[in-house]
Amino acid sequence: MQIAILAGGLATRLQPLTGKIPKSMIMFEGKPFLQHQLEFLKEGGIMDIVLCVGYLSEQIETYFGDGKRLGVDIKYSKEGKRLLGTAGALKNAEGLLEKEFFVMYGDSYLFLNFKEVFGHFQKFNKSALMVVYKNYDKYDKSNVVIEEGMVKKYDKKYKTKNMIYIDYGVTILSKRVLDRIPKGLVYSLESLFTSLIKQKEMLAFETKERFYEIGSYSGLEEFKKYVLYLSRKEGKMVK
Repeated sequence: MQIAILAGGLATRLQPLTGKIPKSMIMFEGKPFLQHQLEFLKEGGIMDIVLCVGYLSEQIETYFGDGKRLGVDIKYSKEGKRLLGTAGALKNAEGLLEKEFFVMYGDSYLFLNFKEVFGHFQKFNKSALMVVYKNYDKYDKSNVVIEEGMVKKYDKKYKTKNMIYIDYGVTILSKRVLDRIPKGLVYSLESLFTSLIKQKEMLAFETKERFYEIGSYSGLEEFKKYVLYLSRKEGKMVK
């Protein structure tokens, strides 16, 4: 199994914290956030990592290198000064991607049986799968409508009453969907997903476990408390 991690954004909501470091390099209990991600991915059986990087990417590459130190294999796809958006970043990484691959945001920390999700995806002849969580606006604004195992609607801007699910920050894509993304132009995953949903090509997979994210200061503080709790529980406090 392979995963592309979208870690190239400017993280403007975390300024001034991210003025000199990328969001992936924010430290929690002695480890950068990306290392926490890579550790749970390895535990879930994913060692083939494509990092889509941009803003201050040299810091990420210097720290992690090829990933062997952590028991994973890391390849880098660099956007340069002009960021291409979340889907544009995948198009830019096209040459590194397998026939089917996971996609995860660079600010998400979650609990998922990746093998189970991948197995579900392979049962159906569809182009994409979105992992969803029944959120009821608890952790963030719900943005997904599910019907009969398919994503019926996805909208991060305009919420409707029947939106009780939220995208979990993980999807699976067939590489053929990259043909829908214009090369060298700014293009979002939201636009790509809307296209796939209209053509009934996006499966839904519901998880029961909550997620953490560090895309905002409130999310950052919540994850910090979670990692501190784990550290105390394991008796491995980092000074």
